[in-house]
Amino acid sequence: MSPETPRWVLVARILRARGNKGEVAAEILTDFPERLTRLREVFLGHPDDGKNEPRRVSLKTCWLSQNHRGQAVFHLEGVNSISQAEKFRGLDVLLPFEQRVALPAGQYFVSDLVGCSVFENPAVPPIVSSSPCSLGEAPSLLGTIRDVQFPGEEISGTPLLEVETSGGEILIPLAVDICTKIDTQARRIDVVLPEGLRDLNQPER
Repeated sequence: MSPETPRWVLVARILRARGNKGEVAAEILTDFPERLTRLREVFLGHPDDGKNEPRRVSLKTCWLSQNHRGQAVFHLEGVNSISQAEKFRGLDVLLPFEQRVALPAGQYFVSDLVGCSVFENPAVPPIVSSSPCSLGEAPSLLGTIRDVQFPGEEISGTPLLEVETSGGEILIPLAVDICTKIDTQARRIDVVLPEGLRDLNQPER
């Protein structure tokens, strides 16, 4: 694992104690909530504070809340009262990075895309080239991905890459005909921008 690779995957965050048996309600922070119900142990803590390592905790049970959408209920081993459960309020529920879900081909985690360098390729290759290494053919660095925008639940559409460039932000659709090569290991994305895309990103005057 490289030094840049994160050690933990955030899957939930504990909100409060629930009931009187030591259960806790947690906000689901993963796109694969059903996976939580199959876990036998998790790690709890704040990995970014640099002070304490997340603590391994065994799970009695976990289920998805029917009354509160986007929440799960965890019953931690050895926690049997409201007062004990309240001690976990605000803690992150983590899994080791190695246990991250493997995505199908063509799908990517946002964390893998953010920070990638975006290189622009010419839309139409030149007919005549004096050299295979001609500067006219070389991809040019466009910018760096800052975030990814997703359409709402009731709105269909393609996710948009927020690319920070020297001339301001450009929104680039995460589509196969535009993002022609995505190499998250190399932290690089090659794009071919359709005609007029830059104009769409210009602020209104």
